[in-house]
Amino acid sequence: MDNWITKQAQLAPQKIAVTDGHQSLTFATLAQRLTQVAGQLAAVGALTQPRVAMLTDNSLAGYQVALALLGTRHTIVWLNKRLPTTELRRQLQDSTVATCLVADDLWREGLGVNAVRFGTLLTTAATPRPLVATFDVHQVASIMYTSGTTGQPKGVLQTFENHYTSAIASALNLGVMPDDEWLCTVPIFHISGFSIMMRGLIYGMTVRLVPQFDASAIAHILRTEPVTLISVVPFMLKKLLDQQTPTAAPYCALRGMLLGGGPIDQATLRRCQQQGVPVVQSYGMTETASQVVALNFADAPSHVGSSGKPLFTTQLQLTPQTHEILLKTPALAAGYLGQPEKFAAKLTADGWYHTGDVGHLDEAGFLYVDGRLDDMIISGGENIFPDAIEAAYQSAPGVRDIAVVGRSDAEWGMVPVAFVVSDYPLDVAALVAFGRQHLAHYQVPQTFIPVVEIPHNGNGKVQRAKLRARLSATHSD
Repeated sequence: MDNWITKQAQLAPQKIAVTDGHQSLTFATLAQRLTQVAGQLAAVGALTQPRVAMLTDNSLAGYQVALALLGTRHTIVWLNKRLPTTELRRQLQDSTVATCLVADDLWREGLGVNAVRFGTLLTTAATPRPLVATFDVHQVASIMYTSGTTGQPKGVLQTFENHYTSAIASALNLGVMPDDEWLCTVPIFHISGFSIMMRGLIYGMTVRLVPQFDASAIAHILRTEPVTLISVVPFMLKKLLDQQTPTAAPYCALRGMLLGGGPIDQATLRRCQQQGVPVVQSYGMTETASQVVALNFADAPSHVGSSGKPLFTTQLQLTPQTHEILLKTPALAAGYLGQPEKFAAKLTADGWYHTGDVGHLDEAGFLYVDGRLDDMIISGGENIFPDAIEAAYQSAPGVRDIAVVGRSDAEWGMVPVAFVVSDYPLDVAALVAFGRQHLAHYQVPQTFIPVVEIPHNGNGKVQRAKLRARLSATHSD
């Protein structure tokens, strides 16, 4: 198909493609600028290999460098700025890149490849280089490494077809309006952020970049700028709700918040309804180039807590015994870099992808995600998911963070144990009483362990293996 960048420069040349609140670029200006950046990439030797790594935040420079790579038919290897240098070096070696392009404020030594600062790249004298005329839908556009909560992160191969299918399916669900502007506060090195960039090109939509999430600053943007859509994770949503006091100005043009990235408690969703904040829950992953299941604006108010229905291009079924979620979708990644056998192991003989997540469907076909299959605790024959317990306790007085794992028990097989971050001494009796008000009796932990922090990986996911190891060590002492 035609290069999405140059296509939008032809179709909507004067439409704002991207803005950071200080500088805005139309699609025509963007396409022209990218030829200069492409020339600069060639001049610094970044285009000698098919893959180029990027370490960036949500900046206008990072946006342009990324699109210049796509526009010269190169694959972006996205690096997570939150990871230690040792892990980034492992990913760079795994992806066999020769060059890593680094935002000036994220510069670090020891990456083990030719590292080039944005400042150096974008001031290099160079002859403009034309962008390619077409995108090959089967080409790998981007590689993102999975979170690796249970092992070494794997490089997910995302093709142009994956991104295109994801964008079209989302458009069919949420609609695309002529004045849509999507606020990108989630990192562009995650699929949640990069998918916004790709939707901007495919829809001809404005992308509003912000360098990092700051609840006060984001609330101000939503009240004063024509932002119609924003992607959020539960932490962001809660912080934004806290900003909407009774005396706060209403949001200027917001159509909805697309919510993903983990479980959310019912109390927070009820606050959204009370404050008139339109929230659409969704379900997706790096391997599916973002959402494959989502609510729509009509169904969201009456199906609070559901992730929605499979989008138009997605098929979904549950395994009979474990209720694991299986998917078929053209948004499914081409595989894992250098590890085809691991990806193949997740596919059934007839092509269904094992997500590792467990869920249930209501009578109307709406999906509710219960948790990870490998996190499930079987206690006295009952299936318990840590996500449900954690979501319930998020609204418990004094609980700042919580994570739940299973512990072997002679009577019940396994029982849930909670690790809790609190500013106060833990009142176990009060926590048990709270749980009995909000959970089934078998879901309520009887043991609560105070901790300073919950271990998370670079993608923000709880590292339960570390908590299990700590529990094992404590139990054996």
